[in-house]
Amino acid sequence: MVMSNPIQSALQAAVDDGTFPGAVLAVRLRGAMVFEGAVGRLSRQGAEEAVTVDTGYDLASLTKVLATTTALAILMQRGLVKVDDRIEGIVKELQGSAAGGATLRQLLTHSSGLPGWRPYYERLAAADAAQPGCLGSPAAREAVLKYIAQEDLVYERGSRSLYSDLGFMVLGFAVERISGESLDGFCSAHIFGPLGARPLAYVRGGSRSAFAIHHELGCAIAPTEDDPWRGRLLCGEVHDENAYALGGVAGHAGLFGTARAVLAVSEAWMDGWHSKPGLLKPDTVRLCTMNRQGVPNSSWALGWDTPSVRSSSGTRFSPESFGHLGFTGTSLWIDPVKELEVVLLSNRVHPTRRNEQIRTFRPHIHDVICRELLKG
Repeated sequence: MVMSNPIQSALQAAVDDGTFPGAVLAVRLRGAMVFEGAVGRLSRQGAEEAVTVDTGYDLASLTKVLATTTALAILMQRGLVKVDDRIEGIVKELQGSAAGGATLRQLLTHSSGLPGWRPYYERLAAADAAQPGCLGSPAAREAVLKYIAQEDLVYERGSRSLYSDLGFMVLGFAVERISGESLDGFCSAHIFGPLGARPLAYVRGGSRSAFAIHHELGCAIAPTEDDPWRGRLLCGEVHDENAYALGGVAGHAGLFGTARAVLAVSEAWMDGWHSKPGLLKPDTVRLCTMNRQGVPNSSWALGWDTPSVRSSSGTRFSPESFGHLGFTGTSLWIDPVKELEVVLLSNRVHPTRRNEQIRTFRPHIHDVICRELLKG
């Protein structure tokens, strides 16, 4: 393994300046791991144990590509759905609604017209207070679909992109309806298992001990926020409130895992792009990662983002690159031309989400990696 001191130094500097308590960075170049490093500690609270390359993190919106987008790509390959099918034909609760007219393509490119976010968890928590057991139940999932069906579009469908958790919640339900399996069950059986992506999984349910989650996933988990809404420090419990209200399994958030596990899914996309045999077919990968989806002024491909001005991928990734971010402090960027894959996992929301220093760190670390490992 080639170790690069400037990369390690940049990571350590981010811990020292408070960007995050700790992080794991894994870099693969032309199929070989060329950097794998861990810095800092699990949390800022006292004598917490050091982060290792085996530390697991709440992956937040990396769920959108590792789980939901990959699942839909597989279902499209199997001929069970087409990218321009309307969602109301798949999720019957949306028939006749404003959201129901959106196609899978529009939902995947964040151009469906749906709002970016709504605090549905607050309504579900109120229902839970009146009738305990609502949060995380099938009734909660039904209620969220009802809420989305009642939403008005906030812009003309297809006219632009507005990053939307709501759209990916719907896509998570779509995977279940098309496959006839639960979202977490489908991903485990058809993506993570076949790829050997372990530990990488949804964690169902609410608050459990960190020890129990450690045992379930097989790795120590870095805590996220000291959450004022739930009144506790979150560790092994999904940070995203709407995903929590849905029981921990959702199309937009909920996955936990390690950097190596994320790379196992990344490799399937890289292999498909290069027409290597595997889980994903070349035409599927090219379709999903191509930033030519007919949406004006948008960097979004199908589920994946692509480099744009002030991209988190920095200034040196190829235009053909694709990637995604996670709110908790995670990211994955894949450059198929340079055959470069970069996974950054951190808990920058610990102890509070108000820390946004990672906005400048992400492009910086990607530029350092390209400069040191590619000499360009």
